[in-house]
Amino acid sequence: MLWRRTAKAAPKGADLSAYIDEASAIEGKYTFSGTVMINGKFTGEISSSDTLIIGEKGVINASIQAGVVLINGEVRGNIVGGERVELRGNAKVFGDVEAPVVVVEEGVLFEGHCRMNRGRTQDAPVTAVPQRDLSVVPLPR
Repeated sequence: MLWRRTAKAAPKGADLSAYIDEASAIEGKYTFSGTVMINGKFTGEISSSDTLIIGEKGVINASIQAGVVLINGEVRGNIVGGERVELRGNAKVFGDVEAPVVVVEEGVLFEGHCRMNRGRTQDAPVTAVPQRDLSVVPLPR
């Protein structure tokens, strides 16, 4: 199939390092390793190099920086993904998204800017893109 989905499915409950349920409300800075799913309310800052899943009932008002970010709920704040950011289902995102891979499914509400970077290392040289002279336009004969 030409348009095959290569993303992994959301991990099962046994694969989660932590789960914050819908009856929880947390405020502050949250740093973790492994896979975390938030279905509750969180305000502050989230930082990790691993996977963050925002569940359908999750309401996040925070800046997020993680390796992989999968969003099904509501996020107000900027999101930086080291590998990928996926906005799924009925997700609502109000903020900027930056990652090498950004996936936005149909039905998502996204208000913000999107920047897809290459995730280059600090040692990789930046190559200049040659500019084309737009004052000369070839015409068909």
